[in-house]
Amino acid sequence: MVEVFKTTVSETSQCESLILQIEDAFNDYKVNFDLDDCDNILRVECKNGSVQSSNVISFLKGLGYNAQVLPDG
Repeated sequence: MVEVFKTTVSETSQCESLILQIEDAFNDYKVNFDLDDCDNILRVECKNGSVQSSNVISFLKGLGYNAQVLPDG
């Protein structure tokens, strides 16, 4: 399953660090950012099951960033 988030992450250097931290904290997640999108997209894929959106949002908040799930469509 893939979940897509709108974030306040704005710099490529932030992305590189956050990817490592998220994938370390959530072993089953594969993540990437799309800062070319106006919503500074974070995509999270769970290899085994579903993405726990609230956990990702809380984790990012603890690092000083805001995130919200983008609705489908």
